[in-house]
Amino acid sequence: MIALIDPQPTSVLAVGALFTSLFVWAAALLVARSRRGGTKEVGAQRDSGSMAGVAVQALGFLAVGFGPLNLILGAPGPFAIGQLIAVLALMAATIGLFVASARAMGRNWAIVARTREDHQLVTWGPFATIRNPIYTALFIWILTMALALGHWRGLILGVPLYWIGTWMRVTREEKLLRAQFGAAYDAYAARVKRFVPGLI
Repeated sequence: MIALIDPQPTSVLAVGALFTSLFVWAAALLVARSRRGGTKEVGAQRDSGSMAGVAVQALGFLAVGFGPLNLILGAPGPFAIGQLIAVLALMAATIGLFVASARAMGRNWAIVARTREDHQLVTWGPFATIRNPIYTALFIWILTMALALGHWRGLILGVPLYWIGTWMRVTREEKLLRAQFGAAYDAYAARVKRFVPGLI
């Protein structure tokens, strides 16, 4: 496992920026959950099997996040400053995409795949260009972790695990959406890609 991790040099600034950004993201997640409100969900259709996908995604993050650090100590040089800027930019993209997606989804947002009786097919905000912007944001996060922690080799295992887990979740979510929205969802899926605008 150590051979897989092989931590590359990283700066204290980058690691600090990563963990600070995670606190900001955790706060954004709590706000997104609170926006759903406490009303009882009527006619909810759930697929708790999507939690297996969450677990596989988590293993992908663990493969990248776990392991020792090879910290560069002392005054920050050009490498440390450049790495800090890259980590901050990637985390800003991650959090920004997540927050915009959560706001667009409103009460439709949930961790477990589900639809409600009053569920809306969200096609605005980030969903106007990609169908699964939160999963795209999470992928940016896993790349940011590798950069900030110096765990590039962890991506060898982490990226496949992340995408397997994501596919497990997406297929279940799409099944629920097709069951509820039928042709409207098919038309949306035909014109909007899953993860990268115009490509994937």
